[in-house]
Amino acid sequence: MPKDDIEPRGDGARRNASTARILAASMVGTAVEFYDFYIYATAASLVFGALFFPKASGPSQLLAAYATFAVAFVARPIGALLFGHFGDRIGRKSTLVASLLLMGGSTVAVGLLPTYQDWGLWAPALLCVLRFCQGLGLGGEWGGAALLAVENAPAGYSGRYGMMPQLGAPIGFIGSNGLFLILGLALTPQQFAEWGWRLPFLASLPLIALGLWVRLKIVETPAFAKALSEAPPAKVPVADLLRDYPREVAAGTFAVIACFAVFYLSTAFALGYGTSVLGFDRRTFLELQLLAIPFMAIGTVIAGIWSDRASPRKVLAIGCAGTVIVGGLLTPMLSAGTAPMIWGFLSLALLAMGFVYGPLGAFLPGLFPPRVRYTGISLAFNIGGILGGGLAPVLAQSLAAGGNLAYVGVYLSGAAAISLAALAMVGRRG
Repeated sequence: MPKDDIEPRGDGARRNASTARILAASMVGTAVEFYDFYIYATAASLVFGALFFPKASGPSQLLAAYATFAVAFVARPIGALLFGHFGDRIGRKSTLVASLLLMGGSTVAVGLLPTYQDWGLWAPALLCVLRFCQGLGLGGEWGGAALLAVENAPAGYSGRYGMMPQLGAPIGFIGSNGLFLILGLALTPQQFAEWGWRLPFLASLPLIALGLWVRLKIVETPAFAKALSEAPPAKVPVADLLRDYPREVAAGTFAVIACFAVFYLSTAFALGYGTSVLGFDRRTFLELQLLAIPFMAIGTVIAGIWSDRASPRKVLAIGCAGTVIVGGLLTPMLSAGTAPMIWGFLSLALLAMGFVYGPLGAFLPGLFPPRVRYTGISLAFNIGGILGGGLAPVLAQSLAAGGNLAYVGVYLSGAAAISLAALAMVGRRG
């Protein structure tokens, strides 16, 4: 499809006046959503095993906590279908507001949830339900935020506009880890385990209010408005999508696997492995991750700008090739067990993450027309999330617990190779 189709031209004055608001809405909302998602990943790595699965052994507790983490990835494609349906039928704005409310409300509820000691088996069961709702909300978040940015982009700026939601990810990550780090300094381990872990979840409430305030002030995207004026919306967008664009859905799905694999292996898995196997205290490892996360932002910005000068597909391919190399470095750098080597690995991995994440906001929308675009990119992004990230911490922890850290690196390199092959399916489009 013509690239200009994702870069509709509207009145110049109106566009200039609303640009800051649009980009803020796409980035701030995503930062809030990813903050919510990351605090769960961090809590699962640090305390959820003992609090919600105390009957299991130490390694099994961590595996059980990571299993609840994976529940959200099962929910994400369902959320993609649900929010994609309404995003393609009634518009991007209202759908984005609903996704933010669902995930944010679930996050606050986790912070209020009694533990196994208080409610027995009901506690882990409800934790899984709330985690499912988190994933349901996130399933509709990224796609809407990306379209909000890209469908308002002037010609030649889809990569730079499309990277803005991605920049919300490092902001959310820094907020999450930074808050956990502050709590680690202010509280004793016992206080943190008893009640301190709840504070990051409850702190998302004002962030949700901020995201809603920004999003309620935006207007519908020109691309959706134009598509609606030309023809009625699809009655069942997913049916039209799978009938007319199966190749694009498959290519988009496998193209994002590398993004999720490298991120969750260098964050959730690395944190659990570093504190439980390598013997780092929580504070030190969180500091290493915080010092590494700016490289993700740097990679995202470079990739977004480069995507406009070359193409999103080309930059993604380079990022996937780099991630294959990072997979080869995982075992020697992590097993070295020293802070400089671990920081070096985390920095390289998150830099590569920027290159396989930053261009997605421009690449995926370019695969689909506006009438099924929300459904198409949300479905591809979230199914790819299951394949690349949902099981990554669980599988990696299982492999590492058996003394097979080298296989974790092979897993990462393999995921990147799959994404590289998927990019070849779409030729030069995107």
